[in-house]
Amino acid sequence: MSATPHYAARPHLADLVEELKAKGAIRSEPWAEAFATVPRHVFVPRWYEQETNDRGITVWRLQHSIHEDRLPQVYRDTTLVTALDPNTAEQVDTNAWTGFPTSSSTLPSLMAGMLEDLTIEDGHRVLEIGTGTGYNAALLCARLGDGLVHSIDIDRALIATARERLAQINYRPQIIDGDGRDCFPTGIEYDRIIATCSVPHIPPAWIDRTRPDGIILTDLDLGIEGGLVRLSVDADHRAFGHFTASGGRFMPARSEATAYPRRDRAPLAPETATRATTVTAADIRSNYPFRLLLALELRDAELVYHSADDGTMSIQLQQPDGSWARTPFVGDATVTHGGLPGLWQKAEAAWAWWNEHGRPSQDRFGYAREPWGTARAWHIPTGRHWDL
Repeated sequence: MSATPHYAARPHLADLVEELKAKGAIRSEPWAEAFATVPRHVFVPRWYEQETNDRGITVWRLQHSIHEDRLPQVYRDTTLVTALDPNTAEQVDTNAWTGFPTSSSTLPSLMAGMLEDLTIEDGHRVLEIGTGTGYNAALLCARLGDGLVHSIDIDRALIATARERLAQINYRPQIIDGDGRDCFPTGIEYDRIIATCSVPHIPPAWIDRTRPDGIILTDLDLGIEGGLVRLSVDADHRAFGHFTASGGRFMPARSEATAYPRRDRAPLAPETATRATTVTAADIRSNYPFRLLLALELRDAELVYHSADDGTMSIQLQQPDGSWARTPFVGDATVTHGGLPGLWQKAEAAWAWWNEHGRPSQDRFGYAREPWGTARAWHIPTGRHWDL
């Protein structure tokens, strides 16, 4: 149980609500009341913060149990990592580990924006995919009552902890363990489904369990980039909508409770040539909507960081066949590539198109999943589309 009494958090709750209002994340009184009611510190009594230790290693440092002098850290508008992948985590000193996060308490402004985008009304039944700490489920309970809130998570240990913390503040939503992509309570349909994990496509089960005119809100992972999509489901099981103005990314949905499967990659092809380029690492790093466009154009590609033997850091596009192209963070605007030609030319063509069309933001792109399973995205003003 938290060492901090709930009343001690009230000033910090109020400050967080005002910050989220100022950022435009909270836009309605019901959600302002929910965020002012639910104490975040109950759900995040410990977390990991990234730092560079005295040996120059980037680590996740465990922050221990909450006391009143630590409350401001919990009520910041920031994501707090709460679990690490045991397959990649290696303890490097008393309370620090390397590795990849597998669970977190999401950025409150992102949570608020998503909850507002759901356009929830009194009486709506909501399914949350990804219970995590239980904080988002608590916010839904504060808005709707716990009888209308269902949540699912692959990690039984997380579920048990979330149940305990929810009960501390007198919320008892229905929480089940299982793969949220296809495992639900039987015989129930939902007005809203919200996923706090990313998926490469909309699972058919989500559409089957959404009532006509219901809403699905999830992070769609398209490879190079992805983003939040808000989709309305019709009576014919078609999901149709667009990427939202609320930008944000989540950890991928997984079939194992605590770890992600390893991805096999072909060896990179030998270097072919270096030439001048019209699109730079800074262009890619600083323009999220352009990365989304790249993901639509280059469906099989990945975007990674590359460190050369001489310490040069680059952004690298790479494909499953081992073809690659990279451009450095500093220095001349050049691209070095290997394998089949054409990868970086597609990136340059996408950069030219994006600029010619006024640098459209992500919410100018639509997305639809058809009843027979195919999906497509399109640029709403021009109708240019991409089959996914």
